[in-house]
Amino acid sequence: MKEESSRDTAFSTLLKIISVIIFLYLFLVSIGLMGTAFKGFGKGFAEVLLNTTSNSFVALFIGILATSLVQSSSTTTSIVVGMVASGVITIGNAVPIIMGANIGTTVTNTLVSMGHISRREEFKRAIAGATIHDFFNLICVSIMFPLELATGFLQKMATYLASVFIFFGGIKFTSPVKTVTKPAINYLKTLFTETAGLPDNIAYSIILVISFILLFASLYYIVKLMKTLVISRVETALHNVVGGSALIAICAGFFFTLIVQSSSITTSLLIPLIGAGLLTIDLAFPITMGANIGTTATAILASFATGNISAITIAFVHFLFNIIGVVVIYPIPLFRRIPIFLATKLGDLAFRKRRYALYYVIGLFFILPTILIVISKMFQ
Repeated sequence: MKEESSRDTAFSTLLKIISVIIFLYLFLVSIGLMGTAFKGFGKGFAEVLLNTTSNSFVALFIGILATSLVQSSSTTTSIVVGMVASGVITIGNAVPIIMGANIGTTVTNTLVSMGHISRREEFKRAIAGATIHDFFNLICVSIMFPLELATGFLQKMATYLASVFIFFGGIKFTSPVKTVTKPAINYLKTLFTETAGLPDNIAYSIILVISFILLFASLYYIVKLMKTLVISRVETALHNVVGGSALIAICAGFFFTLIVQSSSITTSLLIPLIGAGLLTIDLAFPITMGANIGTTATAILASFATGNISAITIAFVHFLFNIIGVVVIYPIPLFRRIPIFLATKLGDLAFRKRRYALYYVIGLFFILPTILIVISKMFQ
């Protein structure tokens, strides 16, 4: 009888593990589909936006808006690199765009946190965990943007590094996550854009709806299953792995992002754990910082392959901005506590009035940059 009960328990656990893997796959597909949909909507518009940059303030807001639209700092950076290489915009104008892209890229994990919106307590934790990245990058920009305008230190440092590394060859990595999810994403994209022959706007709208359905459903079941499987083990395991050390957590975030080639994937995977109460934002924060650095490595390696000094310079600007933020700003206790405090307060606010979280996302990533761009253009 005991043996039978033990076998049933083991079989039930195995089923739950398999289910978690399936829903985790669907979760990753949903993020990829979301990016595909936004790229379909926004890539052309983003290119037009980037072409209109004429001063540093406009360039910063354009970087935020363009990256929020395509949900990928890599896409924005790639467009910018191409424009700089062809002489469409200067390196000086490209630097603020890169800074803005660092803010805009955080929209993905903030949108992922919306998957917890129907469960208040989870939503409170998820919003706090997601927006700590936003607030840290906002602090970095508020400090480094004026310094860059006054001294041009990022451009100078990046130009020097580019001159040192100009003769390095490119190395290409293949993301295992992208390799696994790409067939499903491409199938759905082809199904609606080519097989069904739907107009792009309608096709990408359907893809976006499907991505949100998959996101909400997969998050719900991942959290539910993980609570029954590892109700108190995940946080303990993570604490054991990083040993409570911020440096080890940063390294873990860096290497994982280097492997999956996307900071959005790294940070988005943390959200269900935070929402379920299995991971604290204090531990998630340094992992996110590591992801911030890791996301720049692929662009640097890819830029080496181009042999173009401007491309390499912009790639190093992205790297330097993120590494300075983590190495110089993160260790200062006051600066480190500010994003945690603001993210926690936003989580408390979202707990009381969930619509405020939506206002925050739409306002910070879309409405505010648009208004500031329009005002800047008017005064020009």
